[in-house]
Amino acid sequence: MAERPFAGGRVQLRTMLSAEPLMSARGYPNLFATGETANGEPLVDRQHPHDLFMELAARVDLDLADNLTGFVYGGPVGEPALGPSAFMHRASARLNPEAPITHHWFDSTHITYGVVTAGLAGRGWQLEGSAFRGAEPDEERWGIETPKLDSWSVRASLAPSDNWLVQASYGRIKEPEALHPGEDEARTTASVQYNSGKGLSALAAFSAKNRVPGDTLTAWLGEVNWDITKRHSLFGRVENVLNDELFHDHDDPLHDQAFRITKLQAGYAYTLPLGDAFSLALGGSAAKFLKPSVLDAAYGDNPMGYTLFAKLSLGR
Repeated sequence: MAERPFAGGRVQLRTMLSAEPLMSARGYPNLFATGETANGEPLVDRQHPHDLFMELAARVDLDLADNLTGFVYGGPVGEPALGPSAFMHRASARLNPEAPITHHWFDSTHITYGVVTAGLAGRGWQLEGSAFRGAEPDEERWGIETPKLDSWSVRASLAPSDNWLVQASYGRIKEPEALHPGEDEARTTASVQYNSGKGLSALAAFSAKNRVPGDTLTAWLGEVNWDITKRHSLFGRVENVLNDELFHDHDDPLHDQAFRITKLQAGYAYTLPLGDAFSLALGGSAAKFLKPSVLDAAYGDNPMGYTLFAKLSLGR
């Protein structure tokens, strides 16, 4: 990110890159996660890799009056004004290596090929609206897809203090899923984020994904990160989601049926400073899943998930 002030405002250039295209197209195991495809087949119990270009955009802020700023943001790759901040940017998930199984309810639009956003911001509030491409990224993760502006969203944010952020947003997304042509989505989200500034951060969020035409699927998400000391951290996540994409085989009697799934995850990380510039977090997490008994044949009666990780970070 690079920023330069000018008379009456600021201009900012932003890019974000990911090495995840080096992974298999099937990504990594993530029980009960769904979304996107690999080799033309829906991904189930997997988290897809993200694209090389996660952001390639610019933002211009103009000082309109005391405590009032107008801004324009956009580019070939960016994030529209929809939902809370993406999971990899949230302080409440900074040490959690797993994508939420509710990712495609809250923040799946964080990589969008073509976005333009305009808004107004004052002391503690912001209103913004976006036009963007609705289709999710395809399986070719290295390139930049053709930008479009066929979808829209609006978001209102309020920060009553330095510690709290509340947002509500709504979007109409045109044909987001490649395997559901002709099916749009109306997405409504609301979230509350807290950061003590002393090592404790948390998120509570709700989303309703209304398929047009189709049913409405809802999701809840709670997330927390607690840095007990500079070395020791605890983190956790609670998710509850209504998902009808767990069985993609049309001949399966459970195909297209919606099931309410709850994931309970807890983890620990030990952070080791590496000089003045880097830190290395070593940790692990365990997850338990609550589900209807009709899924026992596919997932067993007591499915669990375990993760070990090492995270190298710039800064402490």
